Amino acid sequence: MKKFSTAALLLALSAGFGISTMAHAQTATPMRCEFLANAPDQHVVVRGDTLWGISGRFLQHPWCWPQVWGLNQEQIHNPHWIYPGQIVYFDRASGRLRLGNETGGEPGVVKLSPQTRVQGIGRDAITAISTDAIGPFLSQPLIIEDGELAHAPHIVAVQDGHLNLGKGDKAYVRGDLGDATAFQVFRPGNALKDPVTGKVIANEALYLGTLKLDRKGSTPDEAHTFSVVDTKEEMQVGDRIIPRPVEPILNYVPHAPANSVNARIVSIYGGVATAAQNQIATINQGKNDNIDVGTVLQLYRFGKTIADPADHNKKVKLPDEQYGTLFIFRVFNHISYGLIMEVQNTVDIGDVARSPE
Repeated sequence: MKKFSTAALLLALSAGFGISTMAHAQTATPMRCEFLANAPDQHVVVRGDTLWGISGRFLQHPWCWPQVWGLNQEQIHNPHWIYPGQIVYFDRASGRLRLGNETGGEPGVVKLSPQTRVQGIGRDAITAISTDAIGPFLSQPLIIEDGELAHAPHIVAVQDGHLNLGKGDKAYVRGDLGDATAFQVFRPGNALKDPVTGKVIANEALYLGTLKLDRKGSTPDEAHTFSVVDTKEEMQVGDRIIPRPVEPILNYVPHAPANSVNARIVSIYGGVATAAQNQIATINQGKNDNIDVGTVLQLYRFGKTIADPADHNKKVKLPDEQYGTLFIFRVFNHISYGLIMEVQNTVDIGDVARSPE
């Protein structure tokens, strides 16, 4: 089967979709975006499908999905338009994908406009990737930047006769709760250092469990009473609490970064030195570097510098080797969490995470 070049794809898409200039400029350099030689003619979307999985059926690189569909930035972050029962068609003549319905006759080009289907839109639309691997990390652990946890409410006492808190125990808290009633408990943890500069760029707080408010203090100097809902680690006096966030719905499109990225692996979650597929890693760039949720980066290992066998007085650097993919799913100002995908080697602290090529 003929492979379609990036230029051919963009030409076809420009004619058929009227792609926005933002969709053209996903990265600073052109990206290879080719269909698989054995790409199917169509795929019926079923419950449990993901955008990553579907795009991987048609494309050599799942992060090319926005290019093939001609999505602008708003549509990348709000892809409420593919549902179980719909069919993704591969139009080989034009080199593009179309979206239709099982009973809709001729497949039509997907309408990239506000959807009329509102009820259950987040739950019904397929998600970017499976939440199984990253679910626990959507609200934990917590990255502490600019000392923000220092001013959070804290546990001042525990239930009589207890050194640590377990499920069902009482905790007494001091601080401003706002209007929240459900809280997560954290303890300041590891300092995250930039592999390049050696400077601490953030701290990772250890997630301990959750509390629910039983009764607010009746006076400014009276502690609030909480019950422990669940524990991952034992809670103690001095631990900090923050309102429990609403877990986000993972509806965003895998996409290359808008700007050129050359980041480094800062840490592997769990305090280990190396990681494998489906583990979690952090990089030393975040919102302040225009990294956003859904960004896909390629993982590289630095090539060694060796002596030239023909001239030992000269050194030669071997090329950096690309060995995997990192899918960014949670972003802070200077740190981002990513799911390690499609790796052929271990991921080490200090490895490079770059824009796809």
